[in-house]
Amino acid sequence: MAPSLMPLKTPPAVITSADIEPPSSITDPKVRNKMRGSQHDDEEGEDPEPSHTRSASETSSALKLNRNFVFLGDYVDRGYFSLETLTLLLCLKAKYPDRVTLVRGNHESRQITQVYGFYEECFQKYGSASVWKACCQVFDFMTLGAIIDGKVLCVHGGLSPEIRTLDQVRVVARAQEIPHEGAFCDLVWSDPDDVETWAVSPRGAGWLFGDRVADEFCHVNDLSLIARAHQLVNEGYKYHFTNQNVVTVWSAPNYCYRCGNLASVCEIGDDLKPTFKLFSAVSDDQRHMPTSRPGRSEYFL
Repeated sequence: MAPSLMPLKTPPAVITSADIEPPSSITDPKVRNKMRGSQHDDEEGEDPEPSHTRSASETSSALKLNRNFVFLGDYVDRGYFSLETLTLLLCLKAKYPDRVTLVRGNHESRQITQVYGFYEECFQKYGSASVWKACCQVFDFMTLGAIIDGKVLCVHGGLSPEIRTLDQVRVVARAQEIPHEGAFCDLVWSDPDDVETWAVSPRGAGWLFGDRVADEFCHVNDLSLIARAHQLVNEGYKYHFTNQNVVTVWSAPNYCYRCGNLASVCEIGDDLKPTFKLFSAVSDDQRHMPTSRPGRSEYFL
């Protein structure tokens, strides 16, 4: 369903036009000093952590991360703890930069997060919009896609009539707010559907694309699979089209705390054949709820 812009319960009066534009450089002097200090330590060969803190458990934990993780976007607006979820993922990205990839979804956006809850969550937890602004700046530098062994394309939404090759994806200017149309918009908004080629999306952004489009794109780019998210599927995952070259992976169980759906994680091994691990949400008596929160209808539209 296409999101409809509705008035905020707490109007973001603190947001200015400058907040909508992505940063062109790091202007915070504290951040610049930290980066200079980090670079100096690297040049001197200094270890920022004392050697005695490297316990056996830490070594064991590091050894367990012997595979790559690709997350398909929409890290926020998906529950009462969007900020904690995003923070955890960013910590993993900082600690394992070569192992963790965070693909940008359509909810990693200033406009969408002001409607679907993340802005209000940040404002309630910190009393200002500063944390939300910082998160939005991070969104601007997330990647739009990932390639697994040259054969599997990972995106949040889908394909675009403006993109025929993977090289065209690579040159999309991503350091910006998600536009309302064009290739960037389509990559995070489009959906596979039972149409012949292209059709107007009921979401009001992106396109519906059919099996002929998917077949041609995979043929031109020598792909075996397009893995994406963006749509709730009750079984946790769903293959689209006869050739099964597009799959939706949905990893939010019991979406909106009421849909009762399963969720899944897709694992792709050396043979490039995907397998799926299904899981459900924890029971209500085991799930922590924030003491102060807006009603569900206000949070999840």
